[in-house]
Amino acid sequence: MRSINTSTTLLEQYEKIDTPFMCVDKNKFINNLARLREKTESLGSTLRPHFKTVRALEAAHYLLPEKSSPVTVSTLKEAEALATIGYNNIVYAVGISTPKLHRVQKLVSQGIDLMVLLDSVKQAAELNEFCHENQCTIGALIEVDCDGHRGGVLPKDPTLVEIAQLLYRGPVQFAGILCHAGESYECFDSLSLQNSADNEVKVARLAANTLKKHDLRCKIVSIGSTPTAHSYQDLSGITEVRAGVYSFFDLVMTGIGVCQHSDIAASVVATVIGHNKEKGWVLIDAGWMALSADRGTAGQPKDCGYGLVVGDNGEPIENLQVTGANQEHGLIEAVNGGTVDFSEFPIGCRVQILPNHACAMASMHKEYHVFDIQNETYDIWNRVQGW
Repeated sequence: MRSINTSTTLLEQYEKIDTPFMCVDKNKFINNLARLREKTESLGSTLRPHFKTVRALEAAHYLLPEKSSPVTVSTLKEAEALATIGYNNIVYAVGISTPKLHRVQKLVSQGIDLMVLLDSVKQAAELNEFCHENQCTIGALIEVDCDGHRGGVLPKDPTLVEIAQLLYRGPVQFAGILCHAGESYECFDSLSLQNSADNEVKVARLAANTLKKHDLRCKIVSIGSTPTAHSYQDLSGITEVRAGVYSFFDLVMTGIGVCQHSDIAASVVATVIGHNKEKGWVLIDAGWMALSADRGTAGQPKDCGYGLVVGDNGEPIENLQVTGANQEHGLIEAVNGGTVDFSEFPIGCRVQILPNHACAMASMHKEYHVFDIQNETYDIWNRVQGW
């Protein structure tokens, strides 16, 4: 079974790559990037893409048109890698810990505008102390909790003003506030998704206005998640939007309703290595080491197991999914009363699996095999590994 429609030359290249491997449809990837950038800019805001999904320097110029283009990272390793090729406007969107500040300082000393994130008085005091002792200035954003998903200060909590005032009085450059609507991942209809997006905007504005009343002005008012980023209607007062998985998309995003299966740009290609007809299993050489163990769709109305099997038409084959994943073995099985036609999956053929969570799946691979079907080109992108 061949699940990539392409020229003879590309197909030959595709067949030469040993499985399992991560495959990227470059045309879908670029279309996904353009879709969100156009929407965000049409609403008068700026897109600050999250690099955590792609994490390949070869892909950076598609994600970030200019070296000064704003970008979000989830690790300092990403920031350091981007800095080596000239990107200089970076938000490290994970709460800062003091031991990491020396790496932050090194990047700042190289002319990188690297902003850190915090949500406590303790972090703010430690950042001030570090900057004072090292005679440096580091930009900081305060994380604001918009939906109880994870961290952040509530917009009406007096601590928000206290943290901002502490940063203003010290050597730190207070840059503004940041929200992340993580609970949008639990939205499965357009109304709840729209409500989540509207609430994220509302909370960010409230926090920024609260600080403004205390003469604490926010240069940056940053919001974002892939589900809400595709759902905003009014971004007045919002300076930037962050999103990451939109570049590849995945089955979680399909389940939420912000993309179609045909938009998913990343997949895992595996080889059929066996049949267990008694149990109805097709065995493949892609287990959780290739697909990841992420079961992000398990809580959605449609559970996709460890991934869906794609047919020759590029759409998932009805009622087939990877139901089990050992370290190097995957089990394809029919669900919902379906049956497996083993003649469609001869031993030695290749299958393509759409991932539950593109970020998690991509993290299992050192390199991505990138096919540009329109221009008939093939490339390898190398993943930035580590923290």
